Amino acid sequence: MREGEILIGAANYTKLALISLLVFSPQVSGQGMAQGSGPPPSAKSFRCKDRTIPQLVDVTEKSGIHFFHTSAPESRYIIESMSGGVLLLDYDRDGWLDIYFTNAPTVEMALKGEKSKGALYHNNHDGTFTDVTDKAGIGTPCFAMGGAVADYDNDGWPDIYVTCYGGNVLYHNNGDGTFTDVTKKAGVADGRWSTGAAFGDYDGDGFVDLMVANYVDLDIHNPPVFGSSVTCKFMGIDVQCGPRGLKGAGDSLFHNNGDGTFTDVSKKAGVDDPDGYYGLTTIWADFNNTGRPDIYVANDSTAGFLYRNDGNGKFTDIGLESGTALGEDGHEQAEMGLAVGDYLHTGRPALAVTDFSMDNTALYRNDGNWDFQEVAYASGIGLPSVPWVKWGIAFVDLDNDGWLDLVTVNGHVYPQADKLASGAKYREPKLVYYNQGDGTFCDASEQSGPAIVRPNVSRGLAVGDLFNDGNMDLVVEELTGTPLVLRNPGIPGNHWVSFELAGTKSNRMAIGARLKIVAGGMTQTEEIHSGGSYISQSDQRVHFGLGKATKIDSLEIRWPSGKVETIKDLEADKFYSVLEGEGIVPRAKILPSAAKKQ
Repeated sequence: MREGEILIGAANYTKLALISLLVFSPQVSGQGMAQGSGPPPSAKSFRCKDRTIPQLVDVTEKSGIHFFHTSAPESRYIIESMSGGVLLLDYDRDGWLDIYFTNAPTVEMALKGEKSKGALYHNNHDGTFTDVTDKAGIGTPCFAMGGAVADYDNDGWPDIYVTCYGGNVLYHNNGDGTFTDVTKKAGVADGRWSTGAAFGDYDGDGFVDLMVANYVDLDIHNPPVFGSSVTCKFMGIDVQCGPRGLKGAGDSLFHNNGDGTFTDVSKKAGVDDPDGYYGLTTIWADFNNTGRPDIYVANDSTAGFLYRNDGNGKFTDIGLESGTALGEDGHEQAEMGLAVGDYLHTGRPALAVTDFSMDNTALYRNDGNWDFQEVAYASGIGLPSVPWVKWGIAFVDLDNDGWLDLVTVNGHVYPQADKLASGAKYREPKLVYYNQGDGTFCDASEQSGPAIVRPNVSRGLAVGDLFNDGNMDLVVEELTGTPLVLRNPGIPGNHWVSFELAGTKSNRMAIGARLKIVAGGMTQTEEIHSGGSYISQSDQRVHFGLGKATKIDSLEIRWPSGKVETIKDLEADKFYSVLEGEGIVPRAKILPSAAKKQ
């Protein structure tokens, strides 16, 4: 978040009000706005018309989830604004997604040695969840931010990595409903203020490695004084300080040694960020179809990093030359959350990045050969995003029409914004954009149900099929108060398919595998990811909407090992298990032995 960087005077204050008016006016094109005072003349913003929009229903209370994220009423320190990652994982391998919410104390609490408790909720298969945190032993790992999920030791059980201020925690899944802190043995504590993390097998050895984004060098025993400098002001009022004016913390890459330990190869690999940018979220993706996963790091108030995997254990930052490091007009953005998806059906993953208010969510169209174009305004997502402070983000096919839609969750960083007569407020609505299949999106936020427009102080967003009904649901962690579980009823008559992969030569969870399906004359491509959104983890099963198609003509899987398999003629509306080298198998065959006995 660009705290302190945007010093908005009367002119820009008026601009914000104008843009807010434009966003909530249908069919606005942006023509006539002066250069530098708003979106370019080509900008589009339009409501969804002539289509049925699923109503995303708040089922949090009904589901039995009563978690409450700790918050400081005034958020006088930057660290009190940054927590709130949510992780979806099937920790007990019963075929249903469970939910882990991270939590963090206030600075005052931390100085007293007090902790805030996160929560693991087990999916009961009937629309409800049970708090199993105490049994699992993962309630208070640290001053927690977010995390990522992977099976780092290939034993068939998903493990949890929690990012923290002052030392991260790796929880090994014991396969009996409990976890063990193996951080010291694994060597992945880091020890700085870590925010985003993601697993990916960059060298193809069958074991996932770990990328960690670190934010700023902060001493909570001697933090910057609230409102004490020009970087601690917002529209003339005193606010928390940072990140501008604070030293960046640098990033980490840990190589998996295959024996339960990791080696820090950050500097050797060229991803340590020696200049100290403000890293927030990271993700692995094969952006140029080389068969090797690359890394993107969203940096707050500094240029983003696109690290090209050179295939020799080294990476090269090509953010600037690729067009992904800066905004459309060449300015540094306050990057926070990341989403990767082939929204155009080109076979090339695009990149979407959330940002602070008075700037748009960026959408980098992948034109191939490491060439990206920022098309946020041309695509229709730019203008509606401008007023809000945007965090978690996901490409997800909400209506199962075969085209990836886009969701962002929003919330300001300054509670003091509520003191302003008009303009920015602490609690903000969410945004839902539907893919129109022609490179543009329409804004369906107000059509998607009251939970979307209800203002909250949102941070993490994870998407997944919580109820195993073929529709992708949303889980939002709020910085203040209870989370949101939003159930998606879907669109009757639209079909879907879901795949759960297990590697043999590849890493067990097949992170980095690329799936391509052909159905109903449409070709779709997706990868299995760890991390992303804003310091969160979405469902690692791969979901495709199929529209009216009732069968899949072909499925092609490029495994992280390099092996390519093709499977023909699959029925729609089913969950499939795929074992590397064997194709479609009964789900029991991809499970660890203990899970088969459950």
